[in-house]
Amino acid sequence: MGSSLFMWLHLVAAISWIGGAIFLSVVLVPVLKRAPFASQKSLIFRAIARRFRSVVWGAIVTLLLTGPLLLHQRGIPVADPAGWPMVLMAKLGLVTVLLLLTLTHDFILGPRVGRILQLPMENRARFDHALVLWSPWIARFSLLLTLAILFAAVLLVRT
Repeated sequence: MGSSLFMWLHLVAAISWIGGAIFLSVVLVPVLKRAPFASQKSLIFRAIARRFRSVVWGAIVTLLLTGPLLLHQRGIPVADPAGWPMVLMAKLGLVTVLLLLTLTHDFILGPRVGRILQLPMENRARFDHALVLWSPWIARFSLLLTLAILFAAVLLVRT
């Protein structure tokens, strides 16, 4: 029962994170670009993104707690990386990059972009303008990383 519960929690956390990221990218952003939402796009997106941030970090905590438990239950030595399958090392490498990127995006870049967007266009520096333009690409790259991690997880379960 414990093993099934941990797997279920792990999957719910992954689905919540990945599904939410896909929703933001594929549904919300295109809708917000259209009238009548365009004038309120930044305000609406920031409010939704702040709420989603708590979902993401809840998912991260759940994944980081259940992942090692699931590995242990499969007989993979958590404390001995020498016994890890190659796909697990690749997955954990991607997870590390994703966590660092998410931390940077959520607590450094995101707040900075939010402050920049509140400034009038003429008061923004060239660097600030570039940061605003590149910020969505960081989120898209993070989504690609989550999908790569999901693929690695599928491979791991199949080995």
